[in-house]
Amino acid sequence: MKTKHKELVDLAIQVSKNAYAPYSKFVVGCIIVSEFGNIYSGCNVENVSFGLTNCAERTAVFKGVSEEGDEFRIERVVIYTPTEVPITPCGACRQVLREFGDDFEVISVCRGSEEIRMYINDLLPNSPDIRIKS
Repeated sequence: MKTKHKELVDLAIQVSKNAYAPYSKFVVGCIIVSEFGNIYSGCNVENVSFGLTNCAERTAVFKGVSEEGDEFRIERVVIYTPTEVPITPCGACRQVLREFGDDFEVISVCRGSEEIRMYINDLLPNSPDIRIKS
């Protein structure tokens, strides 16, 4: 059974409340639906050494890989930020997301009514699938 868009947005909003963002105060929630239909959530986790911070998108990807192994492939991503306009994934997250899928939808929503729908290939153009096949 496919999870409805509103349900995925609600899950992303809920998980954003778990974010650990004492430095930036910028919380993010992410939901990833795998090709197996599993749902993985992630929130951002900051560190005083900011380079060690982990974004919500990468947290969700790492959970998916830890559960599905190298069979993990992304079908859809929903990102929530409590901003007036939707925010797209950072460059590092775009690269990590692309590692696990070819042409999946990335939906960014915010507390305002606007949302952005795009595909990973639009966010990271000219990125070939170079995953090592086992």
